[in-house]
Amino acid sequence: MKFSHQIQFNAVPDWADYYLPYSNLKKLIYLLEKEKIANKNAAVHDLEDHPSEHTALIAENPIEADNEKFLNALNKALERIIKFYAKKETELYDEMNDLIGDFEHLNGSNASALHRPSTTQDDSYMEGAHEQETEIERRTRRSQFPRRESNVEGDCLPPNIISQNVIGTDPVATDELPPMLANNVSSERNGLVWPREAIYDVVELKKRTVDLFVLLSELKSFVALNLTAFAKILKKYDKITNNSLKRYYMATYVIKAYPFKTPTKTRLNERIQQTERAYAILATGNDLGLAIEELKTHLREHIVWERNTVWRDLISQERRTQTVGLSDVKPSSIHTPLGTIHITRDQIMNYLYMVACIVVFAILLRARIFENVEQNRCLAILVFASMLWAGEVMPLFVTALLVPFLIITLRVMRSDDGHYTRLNAPDATKRVFSAMFSPVIMLLLGGFSIAGALSKFGIAKAMATFVLSKAGTRPNRVLFVNMLVATIASMWISNVAAPVLCFSLIQPILRTLPVDSKFGPCLIIGIALASNLGGMASPISSPQNIIAIQNMSPAPSWIEWFIISIPLCIIGNLIIWLWLLYNYNPEKQTPQIHTIRANTDPITGTQIYVIMVTLITIILWCLAHSYEHIFGDMGVIAIIPLIAFFGTGLLTKDDFNNFLWNVIMLAMGGIALGKAVESSGLLKTIASEIETMVQGFSAFEVLFVFSCLVLLIATFISHTVAALIVLPIVAEVGSQLADPQPRMLVMGTAFVCSAAMGLPVSGFPNMNAISQENELGKPYLTTKDFLVNGIPSSIFSMLCITTIGYGLMALIGF
Repeated sequence: MKFSHQIQFNAVPDWADYYLPYSNLKKLIYLLEKEKIANKNAAVHDLEDHPSEHTALIAENPIEADNEKFLNALNKALERIIKFYAKKETELYDEMNDLIGDFEHLNGSNASALHRPSTTQDDSYMEGAHEQETEIERRTRRSQFPRRESNVEGDCLPPNIISQNVIGTDPVATDELPPMLANNVSSERNGLVWPREAIYDVVELKKRTVDLFVLLSELKSFVALNLTAFAKILKKYDKITNNSLKRYYMATYVIKAYPFKTPTKTRLNERIQQTERAYAILATGNDLGLAIEELKTHLREHIVWERNTVWRDLISQERRTQTVGLSDVKPSSIHTPLGTIHITRDQIMNYLYMVACIVVFAILLRARIFENVEQNRCLAILVFASMLWAGEVMPLFVTALLVPFLIITLRVMRSDDGHYTRLNAPDATKRVFSAMFSPVIMLLLGGFSIAGALSKFGIAKAMATFVLSKAGTRPNRVLFVNMLVATIASMWISNVAAPVLCFSLIQPILRTLPVDSKFGPCLIIGIALASNLGGMASPISSPQNIIAIQNMSPAPSWIEWFIISIPLCIIGNLIIWLWLLYNYNPEKQTPQIHTIRANTDPITGTQIYVIMVTLITIILWCLAHSYEHIFGDMGVIAIIPLIAFFGTGLLTKDDFNNFLWNVIMLAMGGIALGKAVESSGLLKTIASEIETMVQGFSAFEVLFVFSCLVLLIATFISHTVAALIVLPIVAEVGSQLADPQPRMLVMGTAFVCSAAMGLPVSGFPNMNAISQENELGKPYLTTKDFLVNGIPSSIFSMLCITTIGYGLMALIGF
């Protein structure tokens, strides 16, 4: 969770305006960073291009001005915190004094022994608070900052506000506590029984004591959270602007501010202890331990209520934001006898398309295209599902769920005993659902678990930032390195998650670019196209690869896959990189860009464990054929990371629920459709017709024909859907050739599915890229960017697959 969210989540809602404005200060830091880079470039431009007698021999260092702006913002926030704390402290301490007075009145026998805390020291502390405010104004004029970083109090997260309140050891003049509240747990009041007439007053005092304990604890949390916020925002400032302001400001201003002084915090802890002792006398028979536990329970319940309130507000804001950003189309109102209906043009088109799909489905069900009724009905299901997938009038996985329902109810499955009798619904159900949950689905789940662990524990991000930190500042080189990182990340965490990771990594670069810079769009579309190519890099990098493995017998080993895919990815990235440089020429407008810093956090034992499990799983996948007598299939090996990560608690139930189950259901629906097409005899019939058309063609020519066909299909519909429809037919056609090479055709066609990237809707990476916006809300990319760069890149990649890829597949015996 980001610290800005932690502040929102842990802040007292009524005090929200008095915390350090962390998000605003972060924006100020990025603004100062951009100004610093602009000033630096202007100075270099003035010295190199326009030297004159007015050019300074030594350019002014803008760091002092930057620090001055940031210091002013920090001091303003600090003054607000001091004033609020002083006011709230006075209110709560007065309430505490009133509570003690009422307690004395209730215990008349001990009234002479009770004394209210003196206010002399309260006044002296308030004077110290005002002195602190004037001290800030005086010290802001100083400009000598130490250049060495150090650990200052406040680096860690704030302590739990319901922990034991231990008084600091610093010598301070403390208030004289009432003996009844100052005595330890071995007081003579153990087993105290209140008189009946005092019960109402006791209950009221208990309620006031609990409320005061909660408020004092929240005030303590307010101090701790703000102290941590100052340390973190100063650390971020030093990191972004390459300064060392944190140590100076924390020691000179924050630690000496009234709320953060040790005596102030000690007095607050003493007041909290007073409430604990008062509650012990009032409610637990002077059992201090039990009193503290009950007060903690009250505090937890209060915090849970507050946090639920905060999260409801945040979620409401997020929903409003997302709803506003979804569409600018206003719905039209249609008045009917049953009421007013609000509908948009897109909804009308979707309904009309759905009606057309149903009409086509009904016509095909009644048509007699083939001799067998099973083949006719299976063709109707195939066309109906393909139209729904292509139009996306409903979510893709919903269509996938509709497939087994239609297969079973329309009875398109036949027996495989050689008699090909039509199966009834119970037998067809067993066949369909046993095929849907195949080892391929387990392989997909294993890949998701590895991706989840690598992302959750920062391994993927650490590896990516390390590589990007070595890229330098030249845009051309940074573009190529980012594309390689996107491809490599797609290899292991899927080409759905990889662009999301890479787009987050390049944010420091994007926010320092001029608004009209061409390097931003060039970098974003480069990552998207490279992520698409990364979809062919490994068997688990995209769903279409899983479908390809399902249609290849025997399935290729990981080593065989890498021998073919890695050279294609490298060459494809190189060609796309050169094409982007030709179209955008980013160095002409932006000669240098902001560098990305590598992650310097030390590696943890958990990260080592995740890496070891991942490496062992990948090695076993690579050697799956050698150990087939032990594991049986790669899907069984995929169980290892699931057990290793979920069994140890590294991944939780929430992580499991966050898997891309829509992709899994889509793959299962595609497997069911493929099984039905095969069982009904439709696949063999279609393959025989295509075989007649390509009679005399070589394997290379067949691969080229199918590559062109699937490139066109996958450009307009999902890559996964294209693979679901085409790959079973390709496998059957390949097996019927004079020189059967079904594995070559299936793998080549699957690679071309990943290479289809000509439109914004062509694959998940393109959809992520088209949604990227700058700080002004303007999209970096348009459809024209994809037409100009995506279509040529798709053609170049397809040609590489049908030539270089064909040669590599022939070399290893496919």
